[in-house]
Amino acid sequence: MAYTTINPATGIVGETFENITDAALACRIDELDLCFRTDWRLRPVADRSRIVASAAKIIRDEIQTLAEIISRDMGKLVSHAVGELALSAAILDYYAQTASEFLEPKALPGAPGAKLHAQPLGIILAVEPWNFPFFQLARVAGPQLMVGNVIVAKHASNVPQCALAFEDVLRRAGVPAGAYVNVFASTDQVGTIIDDPRVRGVTLTGSEKAGAVVAERAARNLKKSVLELGGSDPLIVLEDAPFEPTVFNAMVGKMNNAGQSCVATKRMIVVGEERERQFLEAMTNAMGSLKPGDPLDPGTTLAPVSSEGALEGLLAQIEQARNAGAEIVLGGNRIDRPGSYLEPTIITNIGIDNPVYRQEIFGPVLSFYVVPDEESAIKLANDVPFGLGGSVFTADLARGERVALQIESGMSFVNNPTWSTPQMPFGGIKNSGYGRELSQLGFGEFVNWKLVAISQPGALPPGFDAAG
Repeated sequence: MAYTTINPATGIVGETFENITDAALACRIDELDLCFRTDWRLRPVADRSRIVASAAKIIRDEIQTLAEIISRDMGKLVSHAVGELALSAAILDYYAQTASEFLEPKALPGAPGAKLHAQPLGIILAVEPWNFPFFQLARVAGPQLMVGNVIVAKHASNVPQCALAFEDVLRRAGVPAGAYVNVFASTDQVGTIIDDPRVRGVTLTGSEKAGAVVAERAARNLKKSVLELGGSDPLIVLEDAPFEPTVFNAMVGKMNNAGQSCVATKRMIVVGEERERQFLEAMTNAMGSLKPGDPLDPGTTLAPVSSEGALEGLLAQIEQARNAGAEIVLGGNRIDRPGSYLEPTIITNIGIDNPVYRQEIFGPVLSFYVVPDEESAIKLANDVPFGLGGSVFTADLARGERVALQIESGMSFVNNPTWSTPQMPFGGIKNSGYGRELSQLGFGEFVNWKLVAISQPGALPPGFDAAG
């Protein structure tokens, strides 16, 4: 499987990169190990901070050029690509600024002389997807480079230009050879990397199937893994939710990156039949007004999906839903133009036996439900195998928090769709994976929290009775 850019807006094939050879991969792992043992982990935190902050500055200085690379690789609207890059730079800056604090030895209350010291583990493998090709890498590189770990990154096969561009940014910022290495590796080679004893952890963002395979391989090698998998995020609209702000936020949550996000709003759940028509009509008008076109054109509001395969999969899910009795009230078809474009789609009347009731639909497709009360909304929100994010819209903030706490998810938001910032932990429960990225929690996922306990000469171990 070669790594190839196929512009989803045109179908035109760009550059192709062959998989790394086994011999070259072995050399890269040697390079990573040498850099970890003799260079990167030994550098002062201030030195690492300066380099990582420099990478953030390069991203900001070259944001338009990098945004165009993202658009050509996977079809994202250039305005959305600019937003992704701004967030990526913010993540790098956040860890450059906070690492010293996070790395401070932590005293243990009730244990005099005992402290926890954060120490890097070694080589961390990052297996990343195509949908946010810079953000996914930044949220690994930021914390792990600042901890003192080194990274081997295996990116998705359809975003090779993004993979190379991110590595180039780090290299120009001063990250030494061997501290961050991009490899165009096959699935079998990923297994080889996990098996190498010098690789001490694996983080993956991707499908449930890929997560299960990687987690099983890592577990057999007694290595920690962090998994960020799929989601089917609910957006609950309570009876008192302000109309216009809710519709606006529902559109942001649904259509960011053409709906190709694990935390996209995938199910809109409206409480009360009297508001069903109002919200359904508003979402139909808003989604139906989006204009397909060149993602590099600022006037385009509907991007293509990432590939022909992705488009065909979405069309199959829509047909499944229709055949099982659901109603397609908007869209549902391929757009008649070059490229992998899908009409914005809304599906209603989805029965519990409909296949899409519990599936993740990864694209510009919204499942729309109406329920009689809050209890029914919470039950529906939780009746899926996923537990990544969710949101609640209401004028009553206390009620919103109470409902948000009942959504089975790693993240819940009140009056915003599920979103991401460097300061907030990102991750889920159930089939959405485990572990956290971003924030201080993400910083500590691949760290040896080493206990050092100091006692005066001649002191007895705690709890030891010399007389006994």
